[in-house]
This record gives sequence, C-alpha cells and structure tokens, in this order.
Amino acid sequence: MSGKGAAEHFTTAPRDRISFPRKLAYGAGAFVNNLLAAAIGGMLIVLNLGLGMNPALVGLVAALPRLLDALIDPVMGYVSDHTRSRWGRRRPYIFVGAIASGIVFALLWQVPRGHSENFYFWFFVVGSNLFYVAYTIFAAPWVALGYELTPDYHERTRLMGVQNFLGQIAYIVSPWFLWFMTYKTWFKDQVEGASALAIGIGVLAACLGVLPAIFLRERFQHVAEKEGEEQAGKGGVGESIMGFLRGMKSTISSGPFLKLCAATFLVFNGFMLISSFQFYVIIYYVFRGDQARGAEYAGYAGTLGAISTFAVIFFITWLGTKIGKRRAFFVSTGISMLGYGMKWFAYDPNHPLLILLPTPFLAFGLGGLFTLMGSMIADVVDVDEIQSHQRREGMFGAVFWWVVKMGMAAALAGGGFLLNMTGFDVDLGGNQAERTITLMRLCDAFIPMITSGLAIWAIATYPITEEAAHEVRATLEARRGTGTPAAG
Repeated sequence: MSGKGAAEHFTTAPRDRISFPRKLAYGAGAFVNNLLAAAIGGMLIVLNLGLGMNPALVGLVAALPRLLDALIDPVMGYVSDHTRSRWGRRRPYIFVGAIASGIVFALLWQVPRGHSENFYFWFFVVGSNLFYVAYTIFAAPWVALGYELTPDYHERTRLMGVQNFLGQIAYIVSPWFLWFMTYKTWFKDQVEGASALAIGIGVLAACLGVLPAIFLRERFQHVAEKEGEEQAGKGGVGESIMGFLRGMKSTISSGPFLKLCAATFLVFNGFMLISSFQFYVIIYYVFRGDQARGAEYAGYAGTLGAISTFAVIFFITWLGTKIGKRRAFFVSTGISMLGYGMKWFAYDPNHPLLILLPTPFLAFGLGGLFTLMGSMIADVVDVDEIQSHQRREGMFGAVFWWVVKMGMAAALAGGGFLLNMTGFDVDLGGNQAERTITLMRLCDAFIPMITSGLAIWAIATYPITEEAAHEVRATLEARRGTGTPAAG
C-alpha cells in the first residue's frame, strides 16, 4: 500500500500485473471483435451496389440477425460461466469461436452468381445468423476473460486501455473496405472484391482470435470449480433454465452494474442518435449543400478523431490509475461535452477549418467510456461474488453488451426519425429551410451534450471506489482461504 491522501491509494503488487505480451494477446481479441463487427455491417453495401438488391431488403439483412445475436449473448455468457473443463470456462469457446467465425465469415461472401434477389436475401439472412452464433461463441467468453485476468483495481484499467487501443485499429482499417472491394485493377467487380476481402478478414480473425485462448489463463477457474462442487447435484435442463433466469434477474438487479449500463447507454447512444447529423450539418450548413467539399472535411474530422482517440486512451488509462475510475469518467465525459458544445460555434460557413477544432475533445467520449467501463464491470463482478458466491463474468459482460447493441439499434433507427422531424428534404439540396438547419445544429450539438451530462449524474453515486474495491478483494480472498495466483 502506498501512502494515504484524500482517498486510499494502493499500488499494484507484482503478482497482480499482467505482462505486456499478455495484454497484447488479450488486445488481439479486441481487434478481431471490432474487425468482424465492422466488416459484417460495412460490407453489406455490396448487396445493393454489387448485386442490385433493394436497399430495404439490405436493411432487413442487417437487422434480422441482430435479433438472434441479442438473444444468444446472455445465453452464451451463462454457458461460459457454468462450463467446467480441463481447459477452463472461457478458452475453449474463444479458440473454437475465433476459428468458426473466421470460416463462416469467409464463406458468407463466396456468393454464387446468377440468382434471384430473393435467393440472395435468404442466403445472407441464414449465413449472417450462422456467423453471429460463431461470433458470440468467441466474443462473450473473450469479454468475460478480460474481467478475470487480474484482481487489481488499477491493472484492470491498464489492461482495458491496451485492448481498447488495439481494438481501435480495426476502425482505422474498416473505412477502406469499400475502396478495396471496388478497386478495378484487382477485381472485376465489387462482388469479387468482397469475396477476396472476406477471405483475408476470416483468416486474420481466426489467427489472431485464438491468441487469448493460447497465451492467457483463467485466474478464477479454480474458484468457479469450487463453486461448481458446492452446487453439485442441481443439474438438469429445467434447473439450467431456471438458473439462467435467476442469473439474469440477479445481474440486472445489481445497482452498481445498472449505473454503468445507464451511463454507457447515455454516452454511446447519445452519440449514435446524432451520428449522421454531423455530416448533414457540415454539408448543408457549413458548405451550403456541396456534398464533395462536405465529405472531404468530414473525412478530415474523422481521421483526426481516430488519431485523437488513441491519445485519449493513453491519457484516460493513466488518469484512471491516478484519480480513480469514477473521477476519470467525469473528466473524459466532461471534456466530450465541451467538444459537443463547441460545435455550435466551430461549425462556421466562413471558417470551415474550424470543423476540426471540437474533434479531439469529442474523442474523449467513447475513448474514455470503453477504456473505463470494462475495468469497472470487473470490480462489479467481485462485489457480486460476495453476494452470489459465484464468478459470473460471462453474464455481466453479455448483459452489458446486450444493452449496448440494443441501444445502438434503437439509436440508429431513432436518428432517422429525428432527421425527418427537423424537416430535412434531400431534394432541396443546399436550400434547406432556416428552421431545419437550426434544428439539425441543435440536435447535433446538444442532444449528446445532455445525455453525457445525465451519464455523469448516473455515475456520481457509483459506490465502488478504489478503497471499496480493495476491501471487497480482501473479503473474497479471506473467504477463499488463499490469495489468487500470479497473473503472469
């Protein structure tokens, strides 16, 4: 323990540290997770541009498999939590899921030619559902594994910082997918380009996705095995179903966890709700309907935002280990609110370069959010173990990401309705009504600013401080009768 100040501060013991190569191994899973998520959505444009499918059907192809994805996330989390094998609860699924999702994704885009629109619709609906099953088998246990790699309050933040950093690389690569698939020097059309790209993505996902399973070990496997022995004799399909329902109820009854879910929902989906508004404001307000110049400057802002996010992850990871995760969340979200507010002044038709000014501030929103939330959920899992006598990383991780996915779907749908409410008419081009422009600007700047403020309010009473987390760990290790083994 280091010295005491205004709040208790503890140093990370050597046995609790995760070596940097192992952090990279876990981060490889983040890259695969984000790459597959970006690819399955971003490549669907080929169904319209390359195969001529009706855009409404393409939207259904994107949406329908998400329903299955939402249903199986918590189920996979529960299954992973209750698996007992010589290789652990997480690693077998990560290994098999990474390979399966890579193979299925590659095969999904080996599209047979000369068929009807109806054939392609069902081909991709069925294939996408199979992909999401394989993807969830990988992703849910991978998320859960991160929560148990170390019991240390600060090392968890460092781990999540590394994985978030590596995961962001996928979002640097994915905007180039359409360019790659359309490059006529290499491919005769986009369908052929998508086929080649999918094979590359599938191979990369399989090779990198297995690294967490190979090089990491499950720190709390022995704890889960002991819990399983204590609950032996309670098997059966009916009891498993009831156990799943009890686990869901217990998870969503956790006050600290609900605060994290609420904050994530507000920050992330406040951003997603107006994600398209920035482009409309830039094109139709700053550049008076000039789509080419608007897209160019939006591209500059996007690149600067991506670069800024890497710097934000470094800074918030460091800050979280100095002032605590809750305070670091206040800082990162507060800075992003400043960025949103700056849009009202910086998006100026007379000074278009000012578009770039808010961008580094905006990067603090999601960059800080997904660095801190994973670390904070790991702390919640410890608190839950005191009450439930179970290690339920899988269930907490799956429910958290279920909230994110469902909120994102609702926000994307709501954004379209919100744009209609402003009175925007694409046929008017740069001659939109003044009221329409004003409403678009208000939504773009102040909706995420308000939701971010509500998120800060939600976390203001989050109870798991560094000192509280240390006390919880001490209680758990005393109850288990031994300290946990070294992280490696």
